Amino acid sequence: MDAFADLLRGVRANGSVFGHSILSPPWSLRFVDGAPLTLCALLRGEGWIVTEAQPPRRLTVGETVVVRGPRPFLFVDEPGSRAPVLDCGEHCSYPADGGARHRLGWRACGDPGGSTTLIVGAYPVRGDVGGRLLRALPPVLGVSEDGDTAAVSERIAAEVELDRPGQQVVLDRLLDWMLVCTLRAWFDHPDTHAPAWYTALADPIVGEALRLMHDEPARPWTVAQLASRVGVSRAAFARRFTTVVGQPPLAYLTRWRMTIAADLLVEADTTVADVARRVGYADAFNFSAAFKRVKGVSPSVHRSRR
Repeated sequence: MDAFADLLRGVRANGSVFGHSILSPPWSLRFVDGAPLTLCALLRGEGWIVTEAQPPRRLTVGETVVVRGPRPFLFVDEPGSRAPVLDCGEHCSYPADGGARHRLGWRACGDPGGSTTLIVGAYPVRGDVGGRLLRALPPVLGVSEDGDTAAVSERIAAEVELDRPGQQVVLDRLLDWMLVCTLRAWFDHPDTHAPAWYTALADPIVGEALRLMHDEPARPWTVAQLASRVGVSRAAFARRFTTVVGQPPLAYLTRWRMTIAADLLVEADTTVADVARRVGYADAFNFSAAFKRVKGVSPSVHRSRR
């Protein structure tokens, strides 16, 4: 497991928040469900994504846009569209209510001959692990179609025309695939200021060390052990890791352990001692001290606030 994959483990589509709309102008869809991440992709046609804090962004066929919530945003046929606004949210059940909670094939606006086909997936992103991903993203990001996203788009386009058993599960997984490909393409773009933990994955030494820490965060790693596993001297490894990631190896490991711990602490029937052991601490006292140093509050206060 690498740092990018770890952040996406709990980010999954769910059929209740999948939308497929065939649109004829004018239209104005407002997504109000407050999802932390919403993926929008066009199978055909074009439109505009409008958010409160960003300039309108044109979306054309083959492009995918991810909007970071929770504020509402619009998908319109053109900026300043004269169409009545139709609210779309996960708690709406029928197209007439503007809902995204429905079986495949409903038409939000227009008719089957509409010129624009939009697919939407809303993603819950929870806890401190999910928060680390959200903090790395801008309010709106978009990528043009490449080999990976093109392949997914073709599969989605074929699937939405069918009505077969298990269709929603297939579409959920395809949307998950699309989200991962979109985020990876955005992070890989030369104009993107990707976080250090992501760019470090391409480094043959530091990237391997990160994978080791993410595979076994509870293991009692030392700098010497990590250096030995990646095949360099202790001093060279420590220097290179700090330069590439921006913090020393064990400081990174401690912060990642506390990120995991923050989510474990709010699970039912877990004790501070249980969480301490799961993130590599032999006793709750040392774990609590480390947690407060990193998070600013004790484990018990963190749990009560959540």
